[in-house]
Amino acid sequence: MSGRSLRDNAALPGSIDQTVEEILKNGGKAYACRCDHTSDEDTQALIERIRKEQGRLHILVNNVWGLHDLEVNLQPKPFWEYPLNMWDAMFQIGVRAHIATNHYAIPLMLESDSGLIVHTTFRDQDKYLGTFYYDLAKNTTNRLVFGLAHDFKNAKITVVAVSPGWMRTELVLKNFTTDEDHWKEVEALEHTESPYYIGRAVTALAGDENVQLKNGTVLQVGDLAQEYGFTDIDGRFIPPFRI
Repeated sequence: MSGRSLRDNAALPGSIDQTVEEILKNGGKAYACRCDHTSDEDTQALIERIRKEQGRLHILVNNVWGLHDLEVNLQPKPFWEYPLNMWDAMFQIGVRAHIATNHYAIPLMLESDSGLIVHTTFRDQDKYLGTFYYDLAKNTTNRLVFGLAHDFKNAKITVVAVSPGWMRTELVLKNFTTDEDHWKEVEALEHTESPYYIGRAVTALAGDENVQLKNGTVLQVGDLAQEYGFTDIDGRFIPPFRI
C-alpha cells in the first residue's frame, strides 16, 4: 500500500499504517510504503521494492488523486472560473501518476504474463460530469484503459476501470461532521456506499477466471455487485450511481 497527500490530513483516519492494521486484524497481509506518486523516482523505487521482496505483481489498483488537496468549491460553473491548478491536481497528481505507475509496474507483470490492473474512475452513461476538469480527467482515464487493453492484446493482463458511487470516505464523513458509526443519522448520506463496496468489486474481478473478457471496459460497482452477488459491508445492494 502506498499513498501521497499534498495537504496535512494527519487528523483524518485511514492512513496507510491504519489501513495495514485493519488488514492484519482481518487476517490479511499488508505492508505500508510511503510513496509520492508525482515523483517518478519514488514510483520506480516502489515497484523495485515489490520485485525484490515479492518477485512478482498480480494486482495493481491505480487510485491516486489530487483534487482533495485543493480547497476548491466544485459547484458547476464555466471552466474559466476555476483555478488552473485544478489541472495539476487532476492530471499531474491523478492521470499522469497512474500512467507512471503503469509504466514501471507493467514490465514486472509481464514477466509472469498475468495480472489485473484496475483504475478507479467515474462514469455515468457518458453524461457530462458537471465540472470541466473532472469530466476531462475521468474520461481520460477511461480512454487510457481502452488504449492499454489494445497494447495487452498479446498478453494475459487485464485492465479495467471501476466506477463507484458516492463513497463515504474519511473526508466525506469529516465534511458532514460525522463518522462511520453515525452516518445513517445524516439524511444526505442515505445512498452513499462504503469504500468496502468497491473493494469487494476488485476482489470479485481478481477472482474471476474469465476477467479477461472485460479487458478495456469501464465497469460500475453496482453492476458488478449484481453480477458477482456481493453487497456493501452493511448488507445493502447499492445500484449503479446515476447523476
